Amino acid sequence: MGELLKKAKIPVILVICGLLLLPLLLKSSTMEDQKATWLWDTELIKDPGKIIAFCREQNVGTIFLQVQKKVSDEDYRRFIAAAYEEGIAVHALDGQPDWAYERQRREADQFLQWVFDYNAKAAPSEKFAGIQLDVEPYQLRRWEKDQDGVVREWSSNVEKWVAQGKEKGLYMSAAVPFWLGNVKDANGSGNLSRWMISQFDAVAVMSYRDSGRKIYDVAREQLDEADQLGKSVWIGMELGDTEEGSHITFFGKAVPVMEEEMKSVNSLGDSHPSFAGLAVHHYEIWQDKIASAASDEKPEKSNQ
Repeated sequence: MGELLKKAKIPVILVICGLLLLPLLLKSSTMEDQKATWLWDTELIKDPGKIIAFCREQNVGTIFLQVQKKVSDEDYRRFIAAAYEEGIAVHALDGQPDWAYERQRREADQFLQWVFDYNAKAAPSEKFAGIQLDVEPYQLRRWEKDQDGVVREWSSNVEKWVAQGKEKGLYMSAAVPFWLGNVKDANGSGNLSRWMISQFDAVAVMSYRDSGRKIYDVAREQLDEADQLGKSVWIGMELGDTEEGSHITFFGKAVPVMEEEMKSVNSLGDSHPSFAGLAVHHYEIWQDKIASAASDEKPEKSNQ
């Protein structure tokens, strides 16, 4: 009888262990689905089928879509509804370096108000799910001369923008550089990276490097901070040709190499509860890169 009880306990223990490990197993199996991408050429959404098909094939769950007034509300509705059908969230994207200035906040407020007005008229499946702000004031000349002053104004604006967005039920995020932890926050009591993460629901870290390990390493500080704060982080990957050096981009690198490094980022990021996935910059280049590789792989037609 005692032997039977011992044997019976073994399956029970295995089941309990399996249940305890289930969240980790599920997270690992779905990490490849956790991709986002930036889409800057908004007029492309007039033909949503191509974009949505590509995002479905590449397991993209979030699109940061540049808002442009020359695109009609009807085009936005059609595109967002098509994305919604595939389980893809569309976030309204905009920003300028001088939006950090309090005197320029009205321009950003107008962008937010446009999103609010659009969503108020749209059906549930046609609404923007969130807003991403891409401000980057470190491109301003004043950043070198009066960094503390720019940070104070930028932070004040961020507080107001996030409050407005959350009041409307929108998921608020920001694109930020990986080195923001080296900058003091407006109070001088902490770093600006942690403060920004505390304000937004998520950040997309521009951790652009040419290997998965390096991408993860430069984003790790934000991942650790977001872990502590219960926020989310997308890790950025650059595909475009850039004057900043080949070490920050996958431009010119083969698609299999790029995709292997994507897997590396996912594997490394998976140890962080804050990891929301890879954010690829940007859709247009990514799509062209995949299409060119597929074209090169096609066998030449025989002349016979």
